[in-house]
Amino acid sequence: MNTRCSLAGVWFFASVFACVPEVIACTNILVTKGASADGSVIITYTCDGEFHPTLRRYPAADYEPGEWLEIKDWSDNVRGKIKQVEHTYAVVGLMNEHQLAISETTASGREELVNPEGLLHYWDLMRLALQRAKTAREAIKVMTDLVAEHGYRSMGESISIADPLEAWILEIFGPGPGGTGAEWVALKVPDGYVSCHANKARIGEFPRNDPENCLYSANAISFAVEKGYFDPIAGKPFRFCEAYCPSTPRNCRYAAGRVWSIFRRAAPSLNLSPDYFRAVEDAEPYPLWVKPDRKLSVGDVFSLMRDHFEGTDYDMTKGVDAGPYGSPLRCRPIDWSIEGAEYAWERPISTQQTGFTFVSQSRSWLPDPIGGVYWYGVDDTYTTCYVPLYCGITGLPESYTVGSLREFSWDSAWWVFNFAANYANLRYVDMVEDIQAVQRDLEGNLLELQPAVEKTALELYKTDPELMTRYLTDYSVSHAEQVVKRWRALAEHLVTRYNDGYVKDERGRPREQGYTEEWLRNVVKLRPDQLRLREKPADVPESKLVD
Repeated sequence: MNTRCSLAGVWFFASVFACVPEVIACTNILVTKGASADGSVIITYTCDGEFHPTLRRYPAADYEPGEWLEIKDWSDNVRGKIKQVEHTYAVVGLMNEHQLAISETTASGREELVNPEGLLHYWDLMRLALQRAKTAREAIKVMTDLVAEHGYRSMGESISIADPLEAWILEIFGPGPGGTGAEWVALKVPDGYVSCHANKARIGEFPRNDPENCLYSANAISFAVEKGYFDPIAGKPFRFCEAYCPSTPRNCRYAAGRVWSIFRRAAPSLNLSPDYFRAVEDAEPYPLWVKPDRKLSVGDVFSLMRDHFEGTDYDMTKGVDAGPYGSPLRCRPIDWSIEGAEYAWERPISTQQTGFTFVSQSRSWLPDPIGGVYWYGVDDTYTTCYVPLYCGITGLPESYTVGSLREFSWDSAWWVFNFAANYANLRYVDMVEDIQAVQRDLEGNLLELQPAVEKTALELYKTDPELMTRYLTDYSVSHAEQVVKRWRALAEHLVTRYNDGYVKDERGRPREQGYTEEWLRNVVKLRPDQLRLREKPADVPESKLVD
């Protein structure tokens, strides 16, 4: 048995998810071929949580008939085993060698449906699908067949799946303790449309006789009826999301706000109301997908992943809670209570608690090693820089593969990006402009280089595929490391330019900048008597005044 290869996938996912509690904290966007500017199928991911991600690659592997794969927990205890397949595909991050990419958001739903006797968590299913499937449809079959045989262990999940031709959403919930299998629905996003989900189930009504566009478990409806989640004689249509993950003011505020903010920017002409995410009574849920006002480039999708509700009534850079320097960052917990009343900060797409993020490109007109690009970033989407990692590469940038949450290191890309982002909190409104200037320069350069790089790669693919692999590996690794090197210099620049409350001008001279008048007015309203200087009474010498 090839033990090293059989355990490589476990090691990869353990390194990504080992320190992440099963929390409700991720965002996905799906862009179909007809909705993208160049015909790419694109999906995105923010893997949010306080953990140090470790990027991994594991190669394709072959196995003998009758071999088994052990399924382990984070303490390396074996929970069970499944039959190994004869061949597994190579994977970089969460994209495999056939341009198949997978991401997820935890939908939670009904806690009583979690099955602790199930063998497979959602991250097991993602790993196994990437190893065993070439297309999105195959990935859905791999995952649903496995849970039917071995059981599903996680909370509710919404899973995005993309290949060079299609984008699908799979939503899955367990049967509760002692149950078997799982209940699920998978829908293909119509070509020309954009979809998204963010920690709440989104699939409502679905066609029951359209296997080209919809797949679902045999008991998806009857199980809901049995559990009392749906009354078939009430005269209302069955909505999968409301049966298994009912809407509440809390999850609408937390999850639907991100959906609204993605759609309001992708399709502003729809003028979608914020009422649903503000839990206004009888407000219409947002559609599962929308047609964008214009086709989206990869750079446009980067921008969609960067948002704090700027320019809306919920702009997190405004108000007293943004502090003197317009910071959109809010410390957790995200909600709290005072004197019996419940409150919550807005939950944006961009958050400092993001561990890693990706934007994947799958392209049908290019060979797989060139067509699949895994644009990868660490930490907050707003202040990260996406770097291109081609799905056929055989090496990784070392700075993205090392480090620990317990110890700061300039050798770790995650710590470098965290240092710059955290230091920017001291004077956010100014420093974020410096950060994003470097971000635009680097990402713009990488996007501009892409056609030339791929033209060369395609010529090599026809004449010397092995050299093509070396070329794309060298390009991906060297440019990712250049980005980290530039970010270290950026961090040092921030420390020297913004020091002790001063801001250095173009000549390096410290200048007082103070605070905005709006914030000073808020301070005066809170403490007018303490801060106000006493005025000098008429005809009283200044020397007689007592401070």
